Amino acid sequence: MPNPYLPSWEYIPDGEPRVFGNRVYVYGSHDEAGSDRFCDFKLKVWSADVNDLANWVCHGDSFHTRVDRDHASNTDWTDRELYAPDVIEKDGKYYLYAYIIGSVGCVAVSDRPEGPFELLSTYQVPDHSDPLLTERIMIDPGVLVDDDGRVYIYCGYLRSYMAELNAANMVEVLPGTFQKDFIPVEEPFSFFEACSPRKVGDTYYLIYSPKQGSRLDYATSKSPTGPFEYGGTIVDNGVDYPGGNNHGSICQINGQWYIFYHRMTNNTVMSRRACVERIEILPDGRIPQVEMTSLGFDRSLSPYRYTPADYACVLKGGCYITERNTLERAIVHIVDESVIGFKYYDFGEDYSSKTMEFTAKIRGCGNKGTMRILLDDAAEGTEIGSCEIGPGDGIAKAVVSCVTGVHSIYFVFDDGYSGYFGEFFEGRPICELEGFVFHK
Repeated sequence: MPNPYLPSWEYIPDGEPRVFGNRVYVYGSHDEAGSDRFCDFKLKVWSADVNDLANWVCHGDSFHTRVDRDHASNTDWTDRELYAPDVIEKDGKYYLYAYIIGSVGCVAVSDRPEGPFELLSTYQVPDHSDPLLTERIMIDPGVLVDDDGRVYIYCGYLRSYMAELNAANMVEVLPGTFQKDFIPVEEPFSFFEACSPRKVGDTYYLIYSPKQGSRLDYATSKSPTGPFEYGGTIVDNGVDYPGGNNHGSICQINGQWYIFYHRMTNNTVMSRRACVERIEILPDGRIPQVEMTSLGFDRSLSPYRYTPADYACVLKGGCYITERNTLERAIVHIVDESVIGFKYYDFGEDYSSKTMEFTAKIRGCGNKGTMRILLDDAAEGTEIGSCEIGPGDGIAKAVVSCVTGVHSIYFVFDDGYSGYFGEFFEGRPICELEGFVFHK
């Protein structure tokens, strides 16, 4: 399943992946298309069979802070937005931890990993605790159940915090366990937000977002309470793409490690969609940084199947993905020198053909231009053909060189205006791209 791996209309940022039984579950915030704020007042759960990552099932809403047409509120003291949940299993029960704006937060419980979850309690803080614990700092909680059954919570915004929870009730912060700045704010750590703990072998990983915002970095330790050593960056959603905040974690599925994260749409940092990349954890524990791709869970994409425009992983020159409605998404504001890229396609082996055809579905903007098609690099890649773009809606077609092997694809746009009056057309959109396909 390509990126974004959930249905195109679904906005699940801050994804925490968890494997329970034979299914992988993604717990995240819930954004709205084109919203002017992060998150809304409900949480949703999606899952897939570990042997079929192309087919994700929606289990519906799992928790609410406001009444809607189908659900009552799960909280009677607040109706504010829900942020960045995590879910862990302990003794056959599934516990959901979430941040609620302006609140101490909450813990909810279910007999099933998909929920729905019923409120258990807010966090219980010991008397005479550090004042920070009573000042609603449990932002973006990530929870770890260690091999010995002890439970730890990691959280924070601008500064990192952690504590041990009472494993008997899962809500009480144990006296004397609260730590500040277990991930420093200084370089190279630069902690900002989005704590997510994992244990791999005998190593504890803390995945988080640094001050640079668009990255997911990690730190490691031999103890759940630290000290932690800085590891590096795993993925950066702002490389050649309109970046924003980032939040996610690592997960092993059928022996393959992945990093779950999100990307922005609708020319806003609020409408975020779930993405995933394959990663490798080296024998020494390091995680090399990976690039953003269109692949998702796939090893490669087929150029001979229609590619929706919102699979793009490179957007440069002011263009961006937007949602017209539940069924339609396009790349808009394509202007002179805009670059759109997709990674990676397996063209196969065909040594009998010299050419093939390319077809793109576009929406005209009343202007004209050219879409050049390149392999592997937008600046220095091999140009295999080009399409003329007219002022109206329709199909842009071209005969292009036959391609073999695995390649990324880039579209580079020229506005088609020159001469004395060319400057008057600068910045005017050339077209909107809805999708494309190669065929022979």
